[in-house]
Amino acid sequence: MVLVTSGWLLTDPPTVEALTPYDLRCEHRADPLGIGTARPRLSWRLASPVRGDRQDAFRVRLLRDGVQVWDSGWRTDDRTYVDHGGAPLTSQTDYVWTLEVRDAAGDQSETSATFATGLLNKEEWEAHWLEHDYDTDPKFEPPVDRAEPRSVRQATIAPPRYYRRSFELKQPVARARVYATAHGLYQLSANGQRVGADELTPGWTDYRERLAYQTYDVTHLLREGKNVIGAVLGEGWWSGYVGWDTRSHAHHYGKKPQLLAQLVVDHPDGSRTVVATDGSWVERPGPIRFADLLMGESYDARLELGDWSSPGYDATGWAPVGDMGADPSTLIAATTEPVRVTEDLPATEVTARGNGRFIVDLGQNIAGRVRLRIRGAQAGDRIRLRHGEMLESDGELYTANLRTADATDYFVSAGAAEEYFEPIFTVHGFRYVEIDGYPGELTTEDVTGRALHSDTPVAGRFECSDAGVNQLLSNIRWGQRGNFVSVPTDCPQRDERLGWTADAQIFLPTAAYQADVLTFFDNWLADLATAQTDEGAIPDVIPHVITGRHGTPAWADAATIVPWTLYRMYGDDRVLRKAWPSMRRWVDYVHRANPDLIWRNRTSGHYGDWLQVGVSTDRDVLATAYFARSVEFTAAAARVLGLEDEAATYGELWERIAQAFRKEFVDAEGKIRGETQTGYLLPLAFGLLPEEDAAVKHLVADLEQRDRSLTTGFAGVALLCPILTKYGHADLAYDLLHDDRNPSWGYSIKHGATTIWERWDGWTEENGFGPVAMNSFNHYSLGSVGEWLYADVAGISQSPESVSFRDLVIRPRRGGRLTWAQGSYDTPTGRVSTRWEITDGVLRLDVVVPPGATATIHVPTPDPDSVRESGQPLGQQVCRVGAGTYSFTAKA
Repeated sequence: MVLVTSGWLLTDPPTVEALTPYDLRCEHRADPLGIGTARPRLSWRLASPVRGDRQDAFRVRLLRDGVQVWDSGWRTDDRTYVDHGGAPLTSQTDYVWTLEVRDAAGDQSETSATFATGLLNKEEWEAHWLEHDYDTDPKFEPPVDRAEPRSVRQATIAPPRYYRRSFELKQPVARARVYATAHGLYQLSANGQRVGADELTPGWTDYRERLAYQTYDVTHLLREGKNVIGAVLGEGWWSGYVGWDTRSHAHHYGKKPQLLAQLVVDHPDGSRTVVATDGSWVERPGPIRFADLLMGESYDARLELGDWSSPGYDATGWAPVGDMGADPSTLIAATTEPVRVTEDLPATEVTARGNGRFIVDLGQNIAGRVRLRIRGAQAGDRIRLRHGEMLESDGELYTANLRTADATDYFVSAGAAEEYFEPIFTVHGFRYVEIDGYPGELTTEDVTGRALHSDTPVAGRFECSDAGVNQLLSNIRWGQRGNFVSVPTDCPQRDERLGWTADAQIFLPTAAYQADVLTFFDNWLADLATAQTDEGAIPDVIPHVITGRHGTPAWADAATIVPWTLYRMYGDDRVLRKAWPSMRRWVDYVHRANPDLIWRNRTSGHYGDWLQVGVSTDRDVLATAYFARSVEFTAAAARVLGLEDEAATYGELWERIAQAFRKEFVDAEGKIRGETQTGYLLPLAFGLLPEEDAAVKHLVADLEQRDRSLTTGFAGVALLCPILTKYGHADLAYDLLHDDRNPSWGYSIKHGATTIWERWDGWTEENGFGPVAMNSFNHYSLGSVGEWLYADVAGISQSPESVSFRDLVIRPRRGGRLTWAQGSYDTPTGRVSTRWEITDGVLRLDVVVPPGATATIHVPTPDPDSVRESGQPLGQQVCRVGAGTYSFTAKA
């Protein structure tokens, strides 16, 4: 069997000769099916080889069945988006939209894209919720050997159920769409073929308030005559284990998985056939004996059902379903890309441990699962797969840090000459897999790791002359991939995998440079809003389960920081409109509890600068700095939304908080209470100090007295290199980047890390593994230095007043061991890229500015008079340019 490796790859813009639009999107998604709004936003990017080129005007036309339903008309505007301005769109309808753009010379270019609406009205749902009725005749349960392997926790997990419905179509199929979701996890089939490539659907939202449904095109799978639609249904986040809950079963949302699906078939004569889940469906268990996101999955090939979702299959003995009736009240159309398999990783090494037991190394820590090829097994042979991120010193699998997550899969052979096993309703965080009970010799060709994560489009690329820095960037990217699994989680391996709010807000700028995460975080923010308490406090984790804590400094501030960062990066003010009530209620909550403007009261868990090294940042300093930050962004959002009174009120409040901060925490020498690196970084980054030189001096002194070593935890680490660089100490930032002593990014890399560790001391030469109670080896927070690599090393950033990188600042900061670095980023307007290189004492800087953007370019040379552009003397170090490709040389 051939496994296709797609990878997480950046798609290059088209090679063009004139201004050309590309990457057309509807609601920020390419050719989406089943959008949930009748007035979508349509957007595009631009490419052009012509200097100074820009979009002078655009026109969008919307067509249904070849008939125009809306024409924007020519609009003299350089923006690269437009909201549908015609009559509300029709539900369950395919649309084509055509975009024309005109440059300043009057030349035009045209392209088109598609999208389809979903069920825009809840009244259109005919489907009923189906579930297994455990009171039905137990004769339908398959026989199970008493020796079937499973842990105590796995024994509490019910087998996934297989559902099917046969039906006949009296006419040919013109178009067929299925709208589906579940309380649990589901995977659809039609006429013996899997539907779509989505994984872990419908994803994780706060199911009590919002449940996403997916839309699939199944036109190619159906035919006139007999057909079958089917689904496999597992527990997932709905009723499976979530977090560190060690009860016999979690049941955070419900006790039983439920299925909801509605197939709509349009015929050439205009008639329509609807096949919806109802009491006519049948169900039964199958070869999957249990499946849980944390605990693992067991598959008994002896119990396979054959072509159970194909016409002609004998479904005698399948049980009636439990019909729970119709209730579409929580349903929403999916708004973001689903989880998918994005890359296949062949095993790099197999080590035999004796008696049919092997340790397999993928060479990369991932979130995902294994696809295993089995040859030569006898019927009833059992193979166990245990997953782990690290190995013990004796070469055995390290699993202590998984806590109560079993992360163990089982396969029972049917005795075929060649069999394959790949679970579908579980995900593991692992680099190594122990395979026990394998018949014969296991080879690297028999084991493939399959990386699973939300398929956010790749947006950025970074590379430089130092292999260690490239490995750091790779670790950051893999950490993002492994932890963006439907929601931004804290780790993919242990019994947690929760959407911690501080982790998300701290890492967001780095995440956005690497991938288009707008819809991913916008979806998450909707759950944040529903979880906000009546008083205005924000829980520590979103979706809100497990923890009872609300309003923690730096954690709850995600309510303001995430929407404002998304707006700055992507320019969609609708994010702010939706988030505004949460932003305002959150800062008002803190203000009411702290009228003196020092945030001491209502601090909930208050984790401080989490996992800082050898120091303790004053918690009041941290809390009050974040209070100011949230108020600042709330005032800024009000200005964008045209709420002038609110903008003035919160702007004045920020001024008073800054004054209170300085009075309470800053002494006459500019020292900040606690005198830690993070204690200085926060007010410097958040603009709370009108005189910054003293704070910078103390920050640098702290680093120097520690032999240029960091102490920052989660809250400070993202700020360290940017602040040092901003205030003229890029040499210190580069020393931290290249450091391979503990604590540092380089220390983990020196010891084989392929993802970012949760702790600086996750493993050390002196002590071995860190505390097993909290020791993830795939955790993105300390990887938030990635923003600095893009913004300062590659030099791709924007001015403070800019939105969506319309006003670029290209200012690469050379230093350290680097002789070259390059980066690119797909802004909402188009791609910007940079490359700088030093050769024989000469600096070369190449820059591409996308149409519609302007850029202030800083050539990093000590001799401004030596600067040339395309061979012509420029005579200055800083220049202002429009779109185009530029090549500078200067003295290094």
